[in-house]
Amino acid sequence: QVQLQESGPDLVKPSQTLSLTCTVSGGSITTSHYYWHWIRQPPGKGLEWMGAIAYDGSTYYSPSLKSHTSISRDTAKNQFSLQLSSVTPEDTAVYYCCNPGRNYWGQGTQVTVSS
Repeated sequence: QVQLQESGPDLVKPSQTLSLTCTVSGGSITTSHYYWHWIRQPPGKGLEWMGAIAYDGSTYYSPSLKSHTSISRDTAKNQFSLQLSSVTPEDTAVYYCCNPGRNYWGQGTQVTVSS
């Protein structure tokens, strides 16, 4: 059974970098043709796709967030990470790591951007 768990700070100051890590257990992030995503949901709004990293390390980003988003991985730890730079209060959201194609989802983590 594959499980995903997000970790990182729940409060980030404006202009700083938000960093989250997703730890995957029960399966490998290098499994062929698996794609690992970051999705967020701001309060009162719908889900927003941020980007993904593929089994081979290729990365894909939302055009609207590409300029300040980076997704990376640590295959030794079976983790993938999100970095969102220059955050503003509009980046306040519940952040999910997931593999939608396989319906694997983390429980989500609330991140608030506030001074």
